[in-house]
Amino acid sequence: MADHWHRNLIEGRAALFAVLTTVMISIGGLVEIGPMFTIQPPPELDGATPYTALEVAGRDIYIREGCYLCHSQMVRPMRAETLRYAAPAGYPNNGEGAWSHAGEYAYDHPFLLGSRRIGPDLHRVGGKYSDDWHFRHMKNPRDINEASIMPNYPWLFSQKVDTADIQASLTALSWVGVPYSEEQIASAPADMKKQGEASVARLKEKGFEAAWDDEIVALTAYLQRLGIDRKNALMATGGAK
Repeated sequence: MADHWHRNLIEGRAALFAVLTTVMISIGGLVEIGPMFTIQPPPELDGATPYTALEVAGRDIYIREGCYLCHSQMVRPMRAETLRYAAPAGYPNNGEGAWSHAGEYAYDHPFLLGSRRIGPDLHRVGGKYSDDWHFRHMKNPRDINEASIMPNYPWLFSQKVDTADIQASLTALSWVGVPYSEEQIASAPADMKKQGEASVARLKEKGFEAAWDDEIVALTAYLQRLGIDRKNALMATGGAK
């Protein structure tokens, strides 16, 4: 059988084939990577602020534990979605219309939109439950819902947050545009302790013991933040969607 023309003209010439392959891979790479340097970031919401140091710690834990693999963070603009994942009490219009907006992800690096809902969407979970609810749920989800297939996370109650590691996270986030000042990064350990102790006090009122630097406290702080920026934006505009 006669060789096809491209075997003689291209594949049979190693140097030419290598050059053409490099050119094609370079073109493909530019098409994929180029937009990363030209795309505009999503507009910020009125009232939106970067995550606190403790919330960044909680987000790092959320990513580490793979929570985004079972929980999405994207309420789509469909009535079934806005009713099922309605915002907690305190939102204008009882939370209707509180689908996810681009500005809510302005400080998310990386985005945690998720692609599956083995568990419910969490983009409106902030303020929906109390700190002690999250405390009990993460220790044993069956205490909340007997049919839950979510695993237990007992290590979150004994492992401690490394404040130096969180300062490094804040520094990295500042490099990609999140407006953390040097003063905020330097004061991160003290700020984390202050916010963590407030959560610990709320837990103690419900009969639960924890330390401010327990990983469960940081994760709870992050979960309680989800959706709050959208709430602040709605409050600032009098409930306009």
